[in-house]
Amino acid sequence: MTNRKYIFEALQGASSFLKSNGREEAAARIILQHELGLSHAGLLASMREELEEEKFREFWDKIELHASGTPVQHITGTEEFYGRSFRVNAQVLIPRPETEELIEETLKIAARYFPEGNPSIADIGTGSGVIAITMKCELPAAKVTATDISEEALAVAKDNAKRLNADVAFESGDLLEPIKERKWDIVLSNPPYIGYEEAPDLSDSVRDFEPHTALFAENEGLALYEKMAAGLPEIVDKPSIIGFEIGYAQGEAVRAFLKAAFPEANVYVKKDINKKDRMVFCINK
Repeated sequence: MTNRKYIFEALQGASSFLKSNGREEAAARIILQHELGLSHAGLLASMREELEEEKFREFWDKIELHASGTPVQHITGTEEFYGRSFRVNAQVLIPRPETEELIEETLKIAARYFPEGNPSIADIGTGSGVIAITMKCELPAAKVTATDISEEALAVAKDNAKRLNADVAFESGDLLEPIKERKWDIVLSNPPYIGYEEAPDLSDSVRDFEPHTALFAENEGLALYEKMAAGLPEIVDKPSIIGFEIGYAQGEAVRAFLKAAFPEANVYVKKDINKKDRMVFCINK
């Protein structure tokens, strides 16, 4: 690489390098924006400006990191979710767009059953806190509690809640254990749901860099749904909403767990924007 480098040249070179290494070219722009502290529009306006040699070297180091498998979000330390920026690191699952759909459906149902906008909400296995914090930001009068078994994850979630000015209570413990002493209107969870036997099929950026405790579960990924479904009747009120994010092949199995626990409830599987089974909801009236 030459000493004189323009921003557009750095971006073109990085995009080509990532493509040749089997990575998404768009990651080059995201990393360059982060490195320069620019918005997308700001980057476009700066394309003909020179890039300092030191800044270019720092940028290229990060491009090589991503080419070797490190997720972009671990390089920038952030990910966008539901219009807000969340801090993420190797201790938490990187938020996915599919989880935004879990929130959209929950808010739609909640408007019908809790029109006052102040339900009690529990988020089980909160990770970076995106579900709990987003629900609190969207329903400011709600009383929101988030749990996780990982203290490292809770530290990230607490930091995100503070940064986004969301008054969420955090509890440490396994699944429903920290919240079993009270009744809840809404219980949400995006638990580990990948079977250990599926690990070889995952991309290296997921398998090698995201926390396995947030990815994998026993019984072909179904173990935690079964355990939660068995305990939920004791801790939810009437009416109540339960919403789980699931793997695309798990819809009927998870629906059966919830139907066994709540025989009279409306339990249904909802597809995501890609027409794959992605959520199971239980409306207990």
